[in-house]
Amino acid sequence: MKVYSIFKSLQGEGRTMGAPTTFVRTSGCPLRCAYCDTKQAYDEGSQMTVEAILKAVKKHGARHVCLTGGEPLVQRDAPSLVKKLLEEGYKVVVETNGAMPLDEMPCDDNLSISMDIKCPSSGESDKMLFSNLEMLGPTDQLKFVVSDEADYEYAKKVIRERSPKCEVILTPVGGKDLKWLAEEVLRDKLDVRVLPQLHKIIWGDEDDR
Repeated sequence: MKVYSIFKSLQGEGRTMGAPTTFVRTSGCPLRCAYCDTKQAYDEGSQMTVEAILKAVKKHGARHVCLTGGEPLVQRDAPSLVKKLLEEGYKVVVETNGAMPLDEMPCDDNLSISMDIKCPSSGESDKMLFSNLEMLGPTDQLKFVVSDEADYEYAKKVIRERSPKCEVILTPVGGKDLKWLAEEVLRDKLDVRVLPQLHKIIWGDEDDR
């Protein structure tokens, strides 16, 4: 696998927000979202075996592991790494961009798929594989990064038409300007969670390794 970095921090997004987590950030992504905050992981990185990654993860001593990117599912060995992590007893989150098929991911109560649906402001909303929604269940989460009113209306339309069976999370671009989004969700009585990006609140962009 081509890996940009392996580091320990607090999970900044979603259901396990705040939990000490080892992040395995892979290189490469087929999308070029306008607001991407990990452009450094587009191409840079080093080849590592699954065994070497497991060894590095173990050194950090966290119970939670997040496979992120870039886009981890462009890596051929991603399913094998996830299976090995689960066998070792880790709680695993796989962050994926919504444009990659999920059919090779294992089914396990300790695995959570955190899948994006890209909104129009990303410039990549036409790349989404909506068939993936059928594979998401109670342990998973569906995330919309929302920039403006048009993005919010798009997210609302997808949620109401697709009725996802997992937790749905709305987060503002930049991760901190929550008030307007919270007010929209309350007005429209959406059954979603409005969450910040915790790492942006604590460290700004310093933690985007």
